[in-house]
Amino acid sequence: MLIYEYKIDGTKAQYAAIDEAIRIVQFIRNTCLRLWMDDHATRNDLQMYCAVLAKEHPFVFSLNSQARQASADRA
Repeated sequence: MLIYEYKIDGTKAQYAAIDEAIRIVQFIRNTCLRLWMDDHATRNDLQMYCAVLAKEHPFVFSLNSQARQASADRA
């Protein structure tokens, strides 16, 4: 696994957007983890659940689909 570290000099709006994306990813990961623990869902089930979350919660829809699926994969 490669880990890159960067120092970014961004604006307050950019930092706010990054913080919002991190919170959305944490929400998706936690709900997918709960689904996996309760229903023993497969990887495909978790990726399909991302679309359900995007329809149910408008703030999840603001994150693009690849980022939503990647967070479900990490769960």
